[in-house]
Amino acid sequence: MQTITPVLLAGGSGTRLWPVSRKRFPKQFAPLMGDETLFQASARRLSGEGFGAPMVLTASDFRFIVMEQLEQAGIAPGQVVIEPSARNTAPAILAAALMAAAEDPERLLLVAPSDHVIPDAAGFAAAVRSGAEAARAGRIVTFGITPDRPETGYGYLELAGTGEGPQPLARFVEKPDAASAARMLAAGNFLWNAGIFLFSARAMIESFRAHAPQYLEPVEAAVDGAVPDLGFLRLARGPWEGVEDQSIDYAVMEKAANLSVVRFSSGWSDLGGWDALWREELTAAPSADGVVADAHSTAIDCHDVLLRSDSEDLQVVGIGLRDLVVVATSDAVLVADKGRAQEVRKAVSSLKEKRRKQAEAFPRDHRPWGWFETLALADRFQVKRIVVKPGAALSLQSHVHRSEHWIVVSGTARVTVDQTVTLVTENQSIYVPLGAVHRMENPGKVPMVLIEVQTGSYLGEDDIIRYEDVYSRSSAD
Repeated sequence: MQTITPVLLAGGSGTRLWPVSRKRFPKQFAPLMGDETLFQASARRLSGEGFGAPMVLTASDFRFIVMEQLEQAGIAPGQVVIEPSARNTAPAILAAALMAAAEDPERLLLVAPSDHVIPDAAGFAAAVRSGAEAARAGRIVTFGITPDRPETGYGYLELAGTGEGPQPLARFVEKPDAASAARMLAAGNFLWNAGIFLFSARAMIESFRAHAPQYLEPVEAAVDGAVPDLGFLRLARGPWEGVEDQSIDYAVMEKAANLSVVRFSSGWSDLGGWDALWREELTAAPSADGVVADAHSTAIDCHDVLLRSDSEDLQVVGIGLRDLVVVATSDAVLVADKGRAQEVRKAVSSLKEKRRKQAEAFPRDHRPWGWFETLALADRFQVKRIVVKPGAALSLQSHVHRSEHWIVVSGTARVTVDQTVTLVTENQSIYVPLGAVHRMENPGKVPMVLIEVQTGSYLGEDDIIRYEDVYSRSSAD
C-alpha cells in the first residue's frame, strides 16, 4: 500500500473541557484518559505499517509541547508547521496539501484532529486502508461513525449508497435537534461526521481551486514564504493573516461532488464535553451506578456522576449526587449538570469578561525548558517553583521592575549574573539584582528544581528584556 502521511491538527481553544483544558494548554495535550495524552494517542494510532512520519500543524505556543510529547511517545515527526494565527481547518489543510504536492502531488494525506478518542486503533487503520484506493483515484474520503444514540452534538453524513467499502455522500447535515437526530438514527443511512479526511494532495488542491479559490493565493504565499525555525517550519505571517477563517466542511466539502464515506463502527468520540468523557470512561470500565471517579475522588451514594480532581492535594467527595459533573484543579472547580456540559464554554466566556486568569491560563506554565508554577502571590512579591529539564537553559535576560532570589532544591544550576558564572547546588542560593543580565541553566542529567522569590513593583511575565535565547522566542513565552 502507498505510504499515507498523517496530518495532525493540534490547535484549539481548550474551552469545552475547562478547567482541565484551557487556551494555554488545550485538551489534546492533557492526560484525560490514562497516562497518555490525546495527542500522543492520535500520533501512535496513525503510525506503523502503511503510515509515514506525521506532519503536525500547530500554534507557536504549542510547538515545544508537540515535540516533547512525540519524543515521549517514541514517534519521530515529519514537518511540524507553525500557524501564525488560528484560521480554522480550511487554510491548515490546504497548506498541508501544498507542502506535500511540492514533493509528490499524488501523496495521500490523512487529516485528523489530535483530540479524538478511537480505542480500536487496528480497526481504524483497516478503515483507512479500505478508503485508500478511492483516494488514489481522486476521491476525497471522509470517515463516518455509526451512531449508537440520537446525538445532537455532532454533524451527520447522509449516505447515498449501501454496502461495504467507500460509499458516495449524499449530503452533510448540521447538528440536529433531538427529534431529527432520532429519525436519522432510525433511518440507518446517517453517520456522525468525524472530521477525518483521506485524499491525495492534488485532489485537495483542485477542490480548493474549484470551490474556494480565494484561499489559494494567500495560503500559497504563506507556504512559499515559510521559514525554518529550530526544526519547525513557520508559515509567513503577512499572507496568512489575510486568509479567511473557515472550516474545511464549509469551504470545500459541502460543495464537492467527489466525496466518499467509509463507515467506522467501532468506538469514537471527539470528547466534546465532560459528558462525553463520562461516557467514554464508562465504556472502558462499566459501573452499575454510572459513577466515574478518579483516584483523588470519592463517591458515596452517587449515580451517573463524574468526579475528578487533578491534584492529589485536593480530594473531591460527592454524597448523594445525581447527574452531575464535578471537576477540580488546583485553582478552579466546575460543578455542572451533566446534561448541560456543552455550556461550559459559557463559563469560560464569563471568566474572560471578569478578567480572571483561570479562563485561559494554568498555575503551572509549560515552557520549552521545563515549567513553573506560582506558590504564592501578593503585593510586591511572588514565590514560584521552577523545574528545568536536563541540558535546558532559560534565556539571557534582565528585568526592569523586579529582583530575584533563587534557592536550589535539587540538582545543580549554572547561573550567570552579569559577568559572573556560578554553580549553585542543593540547599544553596543566589541573588539576582534588579537590572542584572542573568541566565539559569541545568548542566546535569536530572531535572533541576528551585524556588524563586521575586520582589518588586511589577511581577508580570512580560517584564523581560531578552538578549539571547536558544528557543528563538521574541516575547515572554
